[in-house]
Amino acid sequence: MLFIAPVRSAVIKEIESLRAAGLATMAYYYFDFRDIKKQDCYGFLSSLVSQLSADSDACYNILSKLYSDHIRGTRKPDIDTLKGCMTDMLNLPGQGPIYIVLDALDECPNSPGRPSAREEVLELVEELVRLGLPGLHLCVASRSEMDIRIVLEPLMPLQISLHDEIGQKEDIIKYINSVVHSDRNMRRWKEEDKQLVVDTLSDYANGM
Repeated sequence: MLFIAPVRSAVIKEIESLRAAGLATMAYYYFDFRDIKKQDCYGFLSSLVSQLSADSDACYNILSKLYSDHIRGTRKPDIDTLKGCMTDMLNLPGQGPIYIVLDALDECPNSPGRPSAREEVLELVEELVRLGLPGLHLCVASRSEMDIRIVLEPLMPLQISLHDEIGQKEDIIKYINSVVHSDRNMRRWKEEDKQLVVDTLSDYANGM
């Protein structure tokens, strides 16, 4: 199942509650524009196999073998080897639901060159969906950029946009309010100046 939506704390909390009860496995990855190591497919795959192995002895054994095969980590596995490791983990029998959350996919660079980092990640998402594993659930959070939509829409995902929802806007305003009124410097501002900041940032937030 492929699910596309802006990831919010409620989604993560719901999956975490299942994980805490031993009813599901979750791997979360944020494509951080401030960290170049967290903007490509290799970083995502490395994090994914690491997180899966932390929740499962069988997955840990697969990762341990990969570690040994690469001279106890002194050689770096290539991306195809990591994909094979991931696929072996996801295909293990007797597993419960597995939730893989890709947050801020639009922050993965789509720079000139073939393929770009974003294209490689989108290709991996396609591969994961086409595995056809009934217990595998993917949640992709992203701005609705054309190249992302072109790849994902044919996969027939469940799409949810929260940008224009009243609750989403209210949460953004509450967050901005809390920052403005808790910041040491802003606390000294006049109330009308604080309100101007809240109103302006809320108007330009665009649901994000």
